[in-house]
Order: sequence, then C-alpha cells, then structure tokens
Amino acid sequence: MTYSYEYPHPAVTTDIIVFTVQDDTLKVLLIKRGADPFINKWALPGGFIKMDEDTCDCAKRELEEETGVKDVYLEQLYTFSSVDRDPRERVISVAYFTLIPSEKVTLKPDTDAADAKWFNINELPALAFDHDEILEMAVNRLSAKMTYSTIGLQFMPEKFTLSRLQKVYEATAGKPLDKRNFRKWILSLDLLEETGEKFADGPQRPAMLYRAKDPASYAVF
Repeated sequence: MTYSYEYPHPAVTTDIIVFTVQDDTLKVLLIKRGADPFINKWALPGGFIKMDEDTCDCAKRELEEETGVKDVYLEQLYTFSSVDRDPRERVISVAYFTLIPSEKVTLKPDTDAADAKWFNINELPALAFDHDEILEMAVNRLSAKMTYSTIGLQFMPEKFTLSRLQKVYEATAGKPLDKRNFRKWILSLDLLEETGEKFADGPQRPAMLYRAKDPASYAVF
C-alpha cells in the first residue's frame, strides 16, 4: 500500500501487563530491554504496531515474541499519549492486561528482550518509559475488578481449595479477607462445584477441592 500524509503522524505501540499470583503474592511479568532506549532496563512487554494488524493482534504478537506467553485473553486498559513518553519519537501506546496461572507458562524471552521475569508488585525495579504509570493504573483496575467480579478464578489451576482462592483475592486486594464472608460470597455465585477430592496441606483436616463449572466463561473478564 502507498501512504500519503498531509500532517505529521505519531507511531503506535502496545504495552501488555501480565499478572499472576505466586506464593500468595501478586506478581507482574517484565522484560529486560536488549536495545536502546533504556537498554538493560526492565519494562512491560510490548512494541510497535505493524501496518497490517490491529492493536490487540500487535499486543499478542509482541507478548509471545518477547516472553513466550501466548493464547491469553487481553483486556484493553487505557491509551497513553503524553507527548514526551518516548525519547525516540511521538509515540502513543494502547495498553492491555491479562491474568494467568504462572504454572501454565514457560517464559522464553526473544527478539529485543534480553530476559523475562516475574516481579513482586511491591518490589519492582526502575521501569523504562512511563511503564510505572501504566502498571499503577493496571493494578488499580485489577484491584477494583476483584471486588465485584470472579476474575480471580483466572489465576487458579483446574482444581483448587477455597483457601487458595481466598489468598488470590487477598494478594490482589493487599489485605486479609474474612474467611466466612468470602466463602459465603464465592459459593453464592453458583460458579464452582466440588470435585469429590480433598487436599491435605499440613496437619489440618484435608480441604475440599473445587473447580469452575464452566471454565470457558472466565476467558473474558
């Protein structure tokens, strides 16, 4: 295709925030940049959009290329357009976020990413560009959604205890939750079913294992 522009035009990128819960702690996936600007700095996965793809396709491609993570549902977060957010040129970024169980992925950094690693949300390194601002908005969005939705189920393996599910909600909320109220709320939604199996973790009585009645229903949050 031939392009002709009467006015100067900005470049467009995508940035992707990938959350997981490990060891009862909310974590985010970061990549170490292998090229300037901000070489060797940690950043969110992302990159420039191609002329033949939309922003969501770009985000999925960049995420797989830079981290090895693929086949995940992405929700659009916000469009970041500060004039000086990228030292190379005028760049507008469309940010997406997703939630995944970390045990289901193997990180494989490639292209311009020198490394990919999970970071505790409260122990982050200095981030490139305006990615601290992007990540802060994503954490706030996630915390808000956890108070009124069942998106926490996306962090879970196929079978899980209610105690483990509660720890996920506590990790994202950043505070403890009342055990009785949490269980009453989550079971009242009628989205879980008992597996008939139990899990023993330590000397306490084995706990019932649950699973989602319709796992496909949590592909969209």
